[in-house]
Amino acid sequence: MWKDEYEVHFDFLLGLLDANLTDVLCDSDSELGSVDTLERGSTDTLANGCRVDADAAKRLAKRLFYLEGFKRCDVARHLGKNNEFSQLVASEYLSFFDFTGLSLDRALRNFLKAFPLMGETQERERVLVHFSKRFCHCNPEALTSEDGAHTLTCALMLLNTDLHGHNIGKKMSCQQFISNLDGLNDGKDFPKESLKVLYNSIKNEKLEWAIEEEELRKSLSELVDEQCEAGGKRVVRVTDGSNPFIAIPLLLNAVTYKHGVLTRKSHADMDGKRTPRGRRGWKKFYAVLKGMILYLQKDEYKPDKDLSEVDLKNAVRVHHALATRACDYSKKQNVLKLKTSDWRVFLLQAPSEEEMMSWIFRINLVAALFSAPAFPAAIGSMKKFCRPLLPSSTTRLNQEEQLKSHENKLKQVSLELEEHKRSPPDLTPKSKESEEYRIKEHYLTYEKCRYETYISLLQAKFRTGSDDLDKIEASLFSGEGKEGYLRKTQSSPSISQGQGVNGRAAFFDL
Repeated sequence: MWKDEYEVHFDFLLGLLDANLTDVLCDSDSELGSVDTLERGSTDTLANGCRVDADAAKRLAKRLFYLEGFKRCDVARHLGKNNEFSQLVASEYLSFFDFTGLSLDRALRNFLKAFPLMGETQERERVLVHFSKRFCHCNPEALTSEDGAHTLTCALMLLNTDLHGHNIGKKMSCQQFISNLDGLNDGKDFPKESLKVLYNSIKNEKLEWAIEEEELRKSLSELVDEQCEAGGKRVVRVTDGSNPFIAIPLLLNAVTYKHGVLTRKSHADMDGKRTPRGRRGWKKFYAVLKGMILYLQKDEYKPDKDLSEVDLKNAVRVHHALATRACDYSKKQNVLKLKTSDWRVFLLQAPSEEEMMSWIFRINLVAALFSAPAFPAAIGSMKKFCRPLLPSSTTRLNQEEQLKSHENKLKQVSLELEEHKRSPPDLTPKSKESEEYRIKEHYLTYEKCRYETYISLLQAKFRTGSDDLDKIEASLFSGEGKEGYLRKTQSSPSISQGQGVNGRAAFFDL
């Protein structure tokens, strides 16, 4: 079977396909009302959805393809936007590619070498939709539809991560790749021999992304400057080099919610698999909870210091994470357990119980406030239970809506857990069905606990009527009979979505 991290990403992409390709291109995240400049130096503008200039789209597509006034890092931003003009630009841009007679993997390799596939997940998804349509246009005799080509495209990209990515564990076999694509070719199976050829192609030669480091750095720098002048968020995505669908969203001016010394022990890798003995040792770091990322730095925290590659390598995303006291670990004191969205587990030792409780509170509150709602499950594409995809992006809901979302999710999970317990498998304890039952029950129980924690913290914040973390923290623990227990911590920002250009936090409105 596919590993869960592979499954949920692939499942999500297939779920987008279920509505058909047009829905992917015209989803609910439309940017209606914004004004886009069609070309640098051009006076033609377009209010999204209001007017489409086919000639302007052709001109822009040609300039993007030949990089006339643009860098390669600029291309994806113009192809992946959610409006009719960008769809025209993308269609015209793809017309410069001739995939006639090429296999899907070879066509994809050629396409990915043209420009870095950057942007949000759905933006990159839209670009791949255009690729799939162009491939089918160039190969009308292909044994699949545009939907089928897009399904295979997504499968190949994620297979590439499974076979060539870091810290994935046991690699997927060819048979697993084939069996998990059963029925996904418009309700039919893809030809097995074709899937074997595609599998071996990716196994023998990994997909390469078009990344020119100097060009990428300069393009991102310009983007940051432009957004900073406009008062917008500054965002960079850090990928693992294997697949741009899996990336760490790095807010360059994100709020620092806490920092201090923590000693880390890796307890479990992705999907809860026990960390190999040689990598379980305790290591001391200077921890910085910045935005929704916990950075573990070797050097002491300095607000104006740029993050190094090592800092990024050790970074832990806390979206949909849960921090708890490590009650089942007795070898050291003041140890908290951090379980991430992909079910990695870290043990973190704080200098004192007070600091441990503060870290638990702040990690969980940040996760509760900013974790975006989970994507809906894909429709009937998996044969076994797997966890849903939990997006790493920041929620677009306000705090009241976020609380309501958590409450709805808690009700859903609680009902699923009750229903699950009412129908246990009537089989031997070591059977495959029994193991699946146990895994699902463990997942639902954990999710119930996680959402209960998120709801309790948001309710405590609302009762306090403040965005100041120290006040919320002190109020929470004094409410448990520990008044005066927590002193002021080293960093005490207010809860916010981000920072303005003047460096001050932009407060949430209660």
